[in-house]
Amino acid sequence: MRDLEGRKALVTGSATGLGRSIAVMLAERGADIIVNCTRSIEDAEETVAICNEHGAQTQLVAADVSTDEGCAKLAEAAGRWGHLDILANNAGITRHARDHSDLNALTRQDFLDTYAVNVAGPFLIMQACKDLLVKAHETTGRASAVLNVSSIAGVTGIGSSVAYAATKGALNTMTLSLARALAPAIRVNAVCPGFIGTRWFKDEMDADSYARLEEGVAKSVPLNVASGPDDIAASALFFLTDASRHVTGETLLVDAGMHLGYAPLTAR
Repeated sequence: MRDLEGRKALVTGSATGLGRSIAVMLAERGADIIVNCTRSIEDAEETVAICNEHGAQTQLVAADVSTDEGCAKLAEAAGRWGHLDILANNAGITRHARDHSDLNALTRQDFLDTYAVNVAGPFLIMQACKDLLVKAHETTGRASAVLNVSSIAGVTGIGSSVAYAATKGALNTMTLSLARALAPAIRVNAVCPGFIGTRWFKDEMDADSYARLEEGVAKSVPLNVASGPDDIAASALFFLTDASRHVTGETLLVDAGMHLGYAPLTAR
């Protein structure tokens, strides 16, 4: 299905994981893609190569979305196309402090750094790209689509750290604010994954420990599955296509039912 043929998309943090899956699925459906990373150039080049295999025109932009300069660089790349139809705010970081009762596990700087990427980042890139998103609406009559990648941590307060959960709660609120403020030209929605089997966990542990983690996650959620990036991206794509053309200000939980019961220490 090539229903996104000719549309222009920017996916932040798309070198690996969920961001890569979103970028590739958009390319499969015909969109041209700006792949973004901060430092993972080799991984981002691999994402570009996969998108190219699906016929996408791609640009690779190394830029930090937590800075005005980085967002200006991304907007400049999108400006070469003259408009932007799709923006997926996927870039995110955490500071691992899984014992939320240990208030000494996080510093003031941990909070500031996490907020800079997870909350200020999506705002700054929307600020930088707003005119391009509006231009797409003026040209096509179709609202541009913005997706904020949040987390079940922002709904339940569980997750890798108190700081991370707080940023995702803030992102959910910002989704509501901007969906109201930017309509009708721009739709703004959010997806809230639970556990995702990505480098966030795999880099922290050996293969056997990670396998036990996945098994534990699957046993702890109602659907008895441990989600991977493609599983979440498949749901995220709903918000970036015409299937959701009448949807804005929504937050979709894609967590295999994690929110229905207590699943400690497993949220993305």
